Amino acid sequence: MLEALQSMLADRTTSVAWLFIGIILLSYVLEDLAIVTAAILASQGNLPISWALLAIFIGIATGDLALYGVGRSGRRFRCVRLKLLKMPYFPMAKQRFETHLFLNLFIIRFVPGLRTVGFTLSGFMALPMSLFLGAVVTATALWSGLVFGIIYTFGQQAWLVATQYQWLLMPVALLGLLSVNRLIKTTYLKGVDK
Repeated sequence: MLEALQSMLADRTTSVAWLFIGIILLSYVLEDLAIVTAAILASQGNLPISWALLAIFIGIATGDLALYGVGRSGRRFRCVRLKLLKMPYFPMAKQRFETHLFLNLFIIRFVPGLRTVGFTLSGFMALPMSLFLGAVVTATALWSGLVFGIIYTFGQQAWLVATQYQWLLMPVALLGLLSVNRLIKTTYLKGVDK
């Protein structure tokens, strides 16, 4: 299985459009894996850098907008409204959003586990779409650009390209990202508890 995937990625005839669509779809499941995959494909010359970055951005931005839309549509259902309003953390979350909206939306983008709740809650609370998009797009561009740039640069190293172990770049990069995400989440949530 791994050999088949590696040979498909090394095959220069693989459709760029299919890789582009695949990265968008992958970002709906695991955003960080989509960034790592796009950077590796670009570093190997299988996908132009601009297409890789655009696919990541489209996938993440549309996924975030979908969460906002789910929250917005949830306002129409009385049972959803009642359930949310009775949640013990709802008043605290609402107050945090109302006081430092842009900053909280920006930070949530970097904290795994809070994205789904935070972005859905943003839609439910009918936060201004322009402010939501501004914070999410800015944070997405920074995070994706930074992670993509590091992995792309590392993937271009001659010693790595010349070895048979270049496939290790993906699991190592993903493990590194998950560790960083865990550290960010722990640090942010520690600040919330105070």
